[in-house]
Amino acid sequence: MIEDDFKRLARSAPPPLEDAKRKALEAALQAYDKSGPEKARATQGSPSEGRLTHIATSIWSGLMRQRYMAGTALATLMILPAAAYMTWQIAQNQSGWQPKLLSPLELGSSADGETAFESPLSRFRQQKERDQAASEPMPQVATSPVVKPSPALDGAMPQGSANQPVGGLARQEVSGRSNRQYFHDADRPFTPPFAEAEWNRVESFESNGVKSVTENPVSTFSADVDTASYAMVRRALKQGVMPDPRTVRVEEMVNYFDYDYPAPETAETPFRATVTVTPTPWNANTKLLHIGVKGYDLKPAARPHANLVLLADVSGSMQEADKLPLLKSAFRLLIQKLEPEDTVSIVTYAGDAGTVLEPTPVSDKAKILDALDDLRPGGSTAGAAGLEEAYRLAEQGSVAGGINRVLLATDGDFNVGASDDDALKAMIEKKRQNGVFLSIFGFGQGNYNDQLMQVLAQNGNGVAAYIDTLSEAEKTLVQEASSSLFPIASDVKFQVEFNPEMVAEYRQIGFETRALDREDFNNDRIDAGEIGSGHTVTAIYEITPVGSPAVLNSDLRYGEDRQAGDTSYGDEFAFLKIRAKVPGEAQSNLTEIPVLKDAEVSSFADAPQDVRFSIGVAAFGQKLRGIDQVDSFDFSAIERIAADARGEDPFGYRSEFLQLVRLAMGLEP
Repeated sequence: MIEDDFKRLARSAPPPLEDAKRKALEAALQAYDKSGPEKARATQGSPSEGRLTHIATSIWSGLMRQRYMAGTALATLMILPAAAYMTWQIAQNQSGWQPKLLSPLELGSSADGETAFESPLSRFRQQKERDQAASEPMPQVATSPVVKPSPALDGAMPQGSANQPVGGLARQEVSGRSNRQYFHDADRPFTPPFAEAEWNRVESFESNGVKSVTENPVSTFSADVDTASYAMVRRALKQGVMPDPRTVRVEEMVNYFDYDYPAPETAETPFRATVTVTPTPWNANTKLLHIGVKGYDLKPAARPHANLVLLADVSGSMQEADKLPLLKSAFRLLIQKLEPEDTVSIVTYAGDAGTVLEPTPVSDKAKILDALDDLRPGGSTAGAAGLEEAYRLAEQGSVAGGINRVLLATDGDFNVGASDDDALKAMIEKKRQNGVFLSIFGFGQGNYNDQLMQVLAQNGNGVAAYIDTLSEAEKTLVQEASSSLFPIASDVKFQVEFNPEMVAEYRQIGFETRALDREDFNNDRIDAGEIGSGHTVTAIYEITPVGSPAVLNSDLRYGEDRQAGDTSYGDEFAFLKIRAKVPGEAQSNLTEIPVLKDAEVSSFADAPQDVRFSIGVAAFGQKLRGIDQVDSFDFSAIERIAADARGEDPFGYRSEFLQLVRLAMGLEP
C-alpha cells in the first residue's frame, strides 16, 4: 500500500522547470570552479544532530532494500564495461594520453538539442582532462579564438548541431583548468566551436601576392559566378564561429550580390564591361581598379526550352534536416518556376543509381512533385554511377538549341565507385563537349566535399552554389534561375595588361582558383567560366601607382628598358581584354577596353554605389582570409562602407551582409 501511495505521489508531482535545472547546474559548476578540486570538501549536514529525512526518502529506502539483490546484479553488468574502459584509458595515459574536447554526444546531449545528464564515462573523461590540464596547458585552437560574447550573437546560433552550443550551453573551454561545458555568461570569455571546415574537404590555396608590372605585366583569369563560399561563410558566422579561411573565396563573396551595372542593349552583345578606378579605403597610397561586367538579360519569350535532370543524393548521410528535406523543398521551388514545355527527370544514387522519373514535361507538374516527395535516404554514395545515369537521361531527352543540364544536389561525398577526382573531371569534360552541362547544389555540413564540387562545376560549365536555408534556395533557384540555368556566353576569360608608366605593382583580389596562364587567353581549347542571363561578374585589383611609397619591389638593375620618355599611352592605367564564345560555337570573340584616367574618381565616396559595396564585400572576404593588406582595416570600417553603399535592398541580402560583419566583429579576438 505504501508503494502505491509513493507511485501516486510521484505521478502527481510537477516536472522540474528546465530553467531551474539550468540555474542549479550553473550554480553548482561555479561553486566547483571557485573551490577547486584540490580543496577538501566540508562535511555534508550537521555532525551533532541527525540529518532531517523526508518521508519519501524513507519509503524509497525501504523499496530499494527489497530490490537490493536484483539491483546488485544489474549494477555489476553495467559497471564491468566501464571498468574495462577505464583500465584501457589508464594504460593509454601511461603511454602518452592526450586530452580532447568532448563532443555533444559524449556529453550526453539528446537528439532534440536538450542537454541530458552526463554518463559515468563522460564524467570520467572530464575528470581526467581536468587533472591533465592542471599539470600542463591545453593546446590552443587557432580556428576558435577566445572572445567575449557579443549581443549580436543572441538568437543567431541554432541548437542541436555538433558544431555549436547545445541546449543553451556554450562549447567547451580551450584554455585553463576545465574542459567541461559551461553556460554562456556575459562576464566570462566564450570560446566559439570549431569552424565547420574542420570536417569538410576544402581546397587550400595561397592568396594572390603583389606583382611587379615590369616582371609580370599581364594578369589572366577565368570568369567565376559561383556563390558557394558566401553561403558557407554565412552559415559559420550564424553558428557563432569564425569561418575557416580555406572556405573564403573572395570573388564568390563579391559575386553573391547582384549589381546594377550598365547592361548590353541587345542579345548580339552578350555582356558589357564598366571600369572604375578609385582610392583604396584601407591604403591611402594605392588605388583600386574595379571591373564590373553585366550579361544580357534574356526576355522570357526568348528563353530556350530546358531539359533538366535532377541528380539527388539519397545516401544515408542525407537524412538530416538541412540535407534531403531541404533539397526537396528547394527543388519544389524550381519546378514552380519552369515553363510547361520544359522537361524534368529525377535520378537518385545511394549504393546504386536509379531512375525515379523519366523525362516528364513540367505541364505534368503533379507527377514530378510526387516523385520528388517520395525520395527517401538510405545507403552509401555511388556518385559516379548516378552521374552516368543522369547524363544518359539528359542525352535521351536532349533539346536541340535548348538547355540540357544535370543538377547535382548532394552533401558532397562520393564514397562508392569511380570517386577519383580526375576520373570524374574527365567524364564531365567529355559530356560538356556533347552539350550537356552540370551545376552543383551543396547541402549540409560535416562531410561536405567542397573541393570536389568546385572541380565538377568548373568543368561542367555550371555554377556551384551552397544551399543552407530555404531562403538561399529561393534566391538561387527562383530569383536567379535564368542566370544559373541559361548561359549567354561561355568560356569567358579576362586579361589585364598594366601600363608600367602608370602602375608599378598590382594585386588581384580573389580568383586564385581561376587563374590562367597568359597563353591560355587566346587558346579557344582552354575551358573557362560561363556568364548566365543577367549575371554580373566583378573583378578588383589593388594597384600601386608609379612613385607611390607603397611600392614593395625594388627596381631591377638589369631590367628591360622601360623607355621612360615614351608617353604614347600615358593616359592609360591598363588595357582590358575579354574573350567569350556564343554557346555552341567553337571560336571566341574578342572585346578590348583601355582603362583611361577618365575612369578614376577623386575620392572613394564619389565612386558609384555598387562599386563601393562590392569593395566592402571584398575587404570583408580578405579580412576573413587573414590577408596582410587589410590587417589594420577593422570590421567597423567595413561595416561603414557597406552601410553607406547599401542602396535599394528589396530582398534584404545586403542587410544580412551587414549582420555578418557585426557577427564577425563580435567573434574577433
